Amino acid sequence: MAKRWYVVHTYSGYENKVKTDLEHRIDTYNMRDQIVDIQIPMEEVTKLKEGGERITKDEKVFPGYVLVRMEIDDNTWAVVRNTPGVTGFAGIGGKPTPLRRSEYDKIMRRVNPRSDSSAPAKITTTDIEVGQSIHVVSGPLADFDGTVSEIMPESGKIKVMLTIFGRETPVELTMDQVASIN
Repeated sequence: MAKRWYVVHTYSGYENKVKTDLEHRIDTYNMRDQIVDIQIPMEEVTKLKEGGERITKDEKVFPGYVLVRMEIDDNTWAVVRNTPGVTGFAGIGGKPTPLRRSEYDKIMRRVNPRSDSSAPAKITTTDIEVGQSIHVVSGPLADFDGTVSEIMPESGKIKVMLTIFGRETPVELTMDQVASIN
C-alpha cells in the first residue's frame, strides 16, 4: 500500500508534544514501516518593532495541525487517532483524506523555498500598514517623510512614496530603514 501524507488535527499549541508522543507510539507498536514521517510546517518570521529592532522566531504555518506520512489502515489510524492531543484527521465525512502531492509540495515550498535547504522560510512582519505615514531613519534618504504604498514581507522591503524635489517619487526601502509617524 502507498504511503501518503495526511493532515492530523491537534489541540492548538500541542503540535510538538503530539509529534513526540506519536513517535514514541510508533516505536512502541513497531509501526516504523507504516508510519514513516511526521512534519510540523514552520517558517522563520522576523517581526520589525518600532525603531528598527528585529525579533526573529519560528512560527507554525498551520497551528493545530501536523502532517503524517503513512499507510492508512485500521491499526495505523488507531495509533495516530488515539495519540494524546490528537482530535482527528482532516477529511470528508470523518474519513481521512490524503493530501495530493501538489498540495504537500506547495506547503513544503512555503516552509522551505529552497529545496536543498532544511531552514524554514523567512518572512518579515511589521506593524506598518499601507497608507501609513513614515519617516526614513537611515540610508541616503534619511529624514524624508512619506506614505507606504506597498509592503513586501517576503523580501523585508516596503515601497514608499516620498516627496523629492516637490514630486511624489516611489522608493523601495528595507523595513528597518523606516519608522512610523504617530
